[in-house]
Amino acid sequence: MALIEIENMEFHANHGHFAEEQVIGNTFLLDLKIEYNSDKAQISDNLKDAVNYQRAYEIVKREMGICSHLLEHVGERILDSLVKELHGIENAQVKVSKVNPPMGGKIQKVSVTLRKIAK
Repeated sequence: MALIEIENMEFHANHGHFAEEQVIGNTFLLDLKIEYNSDKAQISDNLKDAVNYQRAYEIVKREMGICSHLLEHVGERILDSLVKELHGIENAQVKVSKVNPPMGGKIQKVSVTLRKIAK
């Protein structure tokens, strides 16, 4: 079993409940964890037998470009796309963080973490 972790991916995106967030946008950080059976890749040394983490990043980037009101929606969309498009994933977890959220005080970030077990 292997655990791929892609940490602190940074995107500027237009997610948020408030209209100004959807116009101005904000900085978002993402952490991704993907578990898969790596036995074949460990022996073959061939990318086709592994979960391609470059492709995982591209999927995250694409989904971050689609405007959403809630971090939960962003995270669910990312997980659904990863499981659908990357064969072999057994479990995946994504943590979506909004940096300096407009909540009326000094807050470094707010985060939502979602986990999906592939069927």
